[in-house]
Amino acid sequence: MVPLTIGLGPLVALMQTLWMRTGNERYYRMTKFWGKIYLINFIMGVATGIVQEFQFGLAWSEYSRFVGDVFGAPLAMEALLAFFVESTFLGLWIFGWGKLPKRIHLACLWLAVAGSVVSAYFIIAANSWMQHPVGVKLVHGRPIMTDIWAVLGNNTAVAAFTHTIFGAFAVGGSILLGVGWYHLWQRRKDGIDTVDATGRVIAGEAPEVRGRDKADHKVWLTSLRIGAVTAIIAFAGVAITGDAQARLMFVQQPMKMASAEAACHTGTSFSVLAFGDIGSKDCKGVVNVIEIPGVLGFLANGDFNEPVKGVNELVPIYQQKYGTHLPDDPKLGARAGEAINYVPIMAVTYWGFRLMILFGALAAFASVIALWLTRKGTVPRPRWLMWLAVTGILAPFAANSAGWIFTEMGRQPFVVAPNPTPGGVDGVFMFTAAAVSPGVSFGEILFSLVSFTLIYAVLMVVEVRLLTKYIRGGVASAIPELGETPRDPDAPADDDVLAFAY
Repeated sequence: MVPLTIGLGPLVALMQTLWMRTGNERYYRMTKFWGKIYLINFIMGVATGIVQEFQFGLAWSEYSRFVGDVFGAPLAMEALLAFFVESTFLGLWIFGWGKLPKRIHLACLWLAVAGSVVSAYFIIAANSWMQHPVGVKLVHGRPIMTDIWAVLGNNTAVAAFTHTIFGAFAVGGSILLGVGWYHLWQRRKDGIDTVDATGRVIAGEAPEVRGRDKADHKVWLTSLRIGAVTAIIAFAGVAITGDAQARLMFVQQPMKMASAEAACHTGTSFSVLAFGDIGSKDCKGVVNVIEIPGVLGFLANGDFNEPVKGVNELVPIYQQKYGTHLPDDPKLGARAGEAINYVPIMAVTYWGFRLMILFGALAAFASVIALWLTRKGTVPRPRWLMWLAVTGILAPFAANSAGWIFTEMGRQPFVVAPNPTPGGVDGVFMFTAAAVSPGVSFGEILFSLVSFTLIYAVLMVVEVRLLTKYIRGGVASAIPELGETPRDPDAPADDDVLAFAY
């Protein structure tokens, strides 16, 4: 749910900014409702993040030792600077309603949102070092950081961060669109909103139900349209940054991109569709059914005629550089001396890459359609369209997940991929087989995996139930005082002088 926190936070801050500048109650209601959804997701995200600390220590002790000197700085900066800023100012925003002056209260939210974005950068900088190690020297087989700015300014980190942020905005936009559609449809179903002969909405009211007034209609229509525009812009950003990131991958992790394109042989053709034994860890039996000549060369090098190395040509290059067998180290147990397969599971990389693009494109296309269908102020009556809009919320989530699975599994068999570019330090890489904890048995790993999965499942059920409860309840569920005039925090208080303190 991290993309939802990062993508929804700036949108909530934008809503409160509009409320402060215009005084329009519509934006006040939007801020309170979407702020509630944002907070539920944020709190659950903190709980799920704790599990990762146990995973590092339990299952990946050798990996932790190897990357510890490098990861210490960005992760400490994430915790001590970004997360503390984020949580502190978010707390002030939560409890500052009606107590802090409007501008200060709004500034607290923007600072909390900025903290989450900076926090994401530090984490992605650490992850990107695993994809492209820089700013270190090798001392007694361990990388020691020599340049923090090289680590934080890693071109892989910059590309991955921008790509990730746009992906998060796609998630934030999609939930505004889906939820807004649901409530507009519900108002039409209940007969509150009707349409005239031209199909234009006639917003009505249901006085017997708190919050179901004309302002409520504007809340959901505005939310839907902001979400749709955000999702469209986000997809454009994802496409541009994704192209830049892919060009880096062709240079830094050529095997990952070759397997993502099922490019078994050197050439320039882009594989639109491949069949055969694509689930294997080699290229035997893989047949590209539909190819577009020159496109792969352009995507990789900006030249339609420049060939890209295929899997079969890359394998001997990797073997020459990094060996043909795992080290004969007792820590590796039964895998010591095992032959190394440098080709990741092609079914994962090939389809993960395409599913990421497919789900992202579907979300953007749905947003364009939603803007067209709601041009007259409401949504169509068919129930199936409503369910399509609601389930469409999952599309950018799926795109984000597919992208991360591709990124992490595509660099196998490395947990820290080598840096083949000029200036890369020889020997700074780590095989996944060497990264696991040597003293942990298969049974212990299985038990921990099952336990953590159950914990995540319980947290998921709790979060989904909370989100469903407040989303169905609408604005009234987030504003108990709905119907009363919002108190102006800039006005003099008529109660005791310590009101601000609590």
